[in-house]
Amino acid sequence: MKITATIITLNEERNVARAIESLRCCDEILIVDSGSTDRTVELAEKLGVRVLEAGWLGYAAQKNWAAEHAVNEWILSLDADEALSEALEAEIWNLKKTGPDCDAYTMPRLARYLGRWIYHSGWYPDRKVRLYRRDKAKWVGDFVHESVQPRGRLGHLQSNILHFTCDSLSEHVKTMDRYTTLAAQELAARKVKVPLSRMIFDPAWAFLKSYFVQRGFLDGPEGLTIAHMAAFYTFLKYSKARNMS
Repeated sequence: MKITATIITLNEERNVARAIESLRCCDEILIVDSGSTDRTVELAEKLGVRVLEAGWLGYAAQKNWAAEHAVNEWILSLDADEALSEALEAEIWNLKKTGPDCDAYTMPRLARYLGRWIYHSGWYPDRKVRLYRRDKAKWVGDFVHESVQPRGRLGHLQSNILHFTCDSLSEHVKTMDRYTTLAAQELAARKVKVPLSRMIFDPAWAFLKSYFVQRGFLDGPEGLTIAHMAAFYTFLKYSKARNMS
C-alpha cells in the first residue's frame, strides 16, 4: 500500500509546512498550486515535495486533478490548513503494514478555532473520507462543501485530522464571505427559491441547533461565537442567493 498525499494550495505559506511535515507516512507528497504569490511553492519545494502548477478548476475538480497526477493509487487528500495527528499517522502506518481491507476510509476531524479545540457545536467528529483508492472514489461538489464519493467498501479510522481554522474573527468573516458566495451560487444554479420566511427563521434555528442541540455551550465563549456565526452564515447565504435570482 503506497500512498500519495495531495494538497491544493493558494497562498498558504502560513500552513503548508505544518501539513507537509505531518505526512511522514506517505510515499509521495504532491502539491497542486493555483498561482500563489507568497512563499507557498518555495517552502514546499524546500521540503522536497513535488509541486505542480494548475489553473483553478473548482475545489472538487482541482482535487480530482491532483489525484490523477499522483504516482500511487492510494490518495490521502489533505487541505493546507490541516495536519495528521500523531495518532492518525501511526494508524495509517499500521494500515500500510497490515494491508487495507477497504477501498476508502473516513477519519474524524478536530477543529481549532480562536485558539481552542472544538468538541461540540456540530463541528466534531465531522468525519471525512480522505484516504481512498483513486479508481474507487472521486471528489464531487461544484461550488462548496466538496466531498469524496466512494464506491466499494468503506472503513473508518479512529484518530483525528487536525484542522487549524480561524485565529481571529476578522479571518472568520473573510472566509465566510467567500463561502457564502459559493453557497449562494449553488442555490442559484439549482434554481432554489429563498422565501423571506427562510431568511427570518433559518438563521435563528442555525443558532439554536449549534448552541443548544449540538451543545455548543460546552465549547465556552468560542461555542457562542460559532453559533452566532452559523446564524450569520445562513442569513448571508440566503441574502446573496436572493440577489442572484
